[in-house]
Order: sequence, then C-alpha cells, then structure tokens
Amino acid sequence: MADLITLAEYKAYAGLNTPNQDTQISALIPSAIQYCETYCGRKFTKHLDDVFTEVFSGVSYPLVLKHWPVTQIVSVEESLDYGKTYEPLEEFVGWVFSVEDGAIIHPTNAAFISGINRYRVSYYYGYEVVPSDLKQAVLDLVKYYMRNDMAVHSSKAPGTNTVQLEWQTGVALPAHIRRVLDYYKVDYV
Repeated sequence: MADLITLAEYKAYAGLNTPNQDTQISALIPSAIQYCETYCGRKFTKHLDDVFTEVFSGVSYPLVLKHWPVTQIVSVEESLDYGKTYEPLEEFVGWVFSVEDGAIIHPTNAAFISGINRYRVSYYYGYEVVPSDLKQAVLDLVKYYMRNDMAVHSSKAPGTNTVQLEWQTGVALPAHIRRVLDYYKVDYV
C-alpha cells in the first residue's frame, strides 16, 4: 500500500533540507491524508493488496461501490437468507461492472431485488500511482497546516507599544485544495 505522499516528497516540495521539522511533518501527513479521505468520503490506496467486502441492503439499483477506482471485482454474491449464506452471481449473466460510471455494478436483468444483507461485493480498489493533482492537494494541505497552526498569532506594529492579536477562526478549506478534492469526492446522487 502506497501513501498519498511521503516525508521525502513533502520535504522536496517545501524545499526543506534539514531534519528539524521531520517529527512535526511526519505527524501531519497521516492527518492530512485522513482529512482528504474523510472529505472525499472514500479511501485512495488502502485495498490494493487485500480484498474489501461491501454488503448492500434494501433497494439498491444499481449497486454503487463506496470506493474507487476499482482495480478488480472478485465476486458479486446474493443471499436469500438475510446474509447467512451467499451464492455467487455470474458476471455478464447476473451483473456487469461499469468503469465509465465510476464504481457501479448494474444488474443484467430488470433490477437487483431488495432485502436485508441481500448482496455482497468483494473487490480491490485504490490508485497504484497517485494522480499528480491529488498528490499536490495533499502536499498543499500539509503546507497549510504547517503555516497556519490555528493558534493565536500576535504581531507588534513597528514603533508602537501595542500588540495586535489575530485569531485563526476560519474553518474553510483553501479554495485551491477544495477544487481538487471536490473532483475526487464521492457523490451518490
């Protein structure tokens, strides 16, 4: 499993040559990646080497997989006993996977039948090579965290005896990062 960014990539991006901030950066990288995955509603590189299984209940036509890009569908199974046992459905006979639509499994007949724990899909997903725009967004987010520690910032105007406090209270994600992450955001509508 590859991370979206590494410490070495961030240091090269930020032009850092010393190990002075390595501990802080190493702590921020997983947080920034988690933030991006939470914001987008999916994981990016987690299940490249192990199978992820998702169970669907209720009316779900088609079955919209939570994570993408899907690298391989291992199985699509149906249960008639509320998930106690599952029987495999044959590809192109019971279902077909649509790459163009994202991560959607369509039934080949009229519809998938509703029911509790009715369908189980096992698959691999994630980026083997992280897209450069996504990598850039994570790098920028770490840089944003490094510069804006969300603490009180004070500055003293030259020639005065007063100190001006500036509170970092904004919770909005910087626009250039948000634009990229919105492209990768899961939209079930």
